[in-house]
Amino acid sequence: MNPKNCWHPLGLSHSIEAGSSAGTRLLDRELVVWRDNSGVAHVWEDRCPHRGMKLSFGFVRGDHIACLYHGWQYNSGGHCQYIPAHPALDVPKTIKVPVYPAHERNGMVWTALSENPPSVPDDDEPVVPLRSLYLGCGVEAAAAALNACRLVPFGSQTPADTTVSRLSDTLFALSCAQDRLLVGIQAISNTRTALHLSIVGSAERYNGAGQSHLNGWALQWRQALETRAANARLDQDVA
Repeated sequence: MNPKNCWHPLGLSHSIEAGSSAGTRLLDRELVVWRDNSGVAHVWEDRCPHRGMKLSFGFVRGDHIACLYHGWQYNSGGHCQYIPAHPALDVPKTIKVPVYPAHERNGMVWTALSENPPSVPDDDEPVVPLRSLYLGCGVEAAAAALNACRLVPFGSQTPADTTVSRLSDTLFALSCAQDRLLVGIQAISNTRTALHLSIVGSAERYNGAGQSHLNGWALQWRQALETRAANARLDQDVA
């Protein structure tokens, strides 16, 4: 995977409410995902150019985000518009936060590290948000674990045959019986990966009981992975 030639999921859309922000990491880059009051999502470098404070600690007002430290305000294009200590200053255009592209598909917020990435991965189906999982391993190990997983279908208590499809470098689909999950893979670092899960289907079918069932499966699957990893480390220490 060439990280500059693909889109990367940063979280589930429903986890970023209008007027809020959240910090995250992508390939060791610190990013802020924030949503203005009209509902549009933005992805920026998580650093105020003034003193380096994380913008994810700041606050959103309308289509601006302001730094918590000295209140510098930035518009949706990343340009500083107002400095409280110098209210009459015509702020130089050079004071700007690095901005990344932001798109929403599959119930997730996506970004890219290049100006001309390929199309955003799109399954073109309605989705119901599930959850994000954080794994103590790299992307390839996470992908291998996904390829070997077996879903427990909604309405069943038994794992069943699961078809795993890689729709792009960073988007997987897990299909089992009538259920289908989309899994976006976020490379936080070389040793940490986030998986963002959406259920393909209608809210009428999955809201509530369906989400609870598949959420339980996801947590058990992660616990099984962590147990196997811990046992493998123990075996290495003994050897």
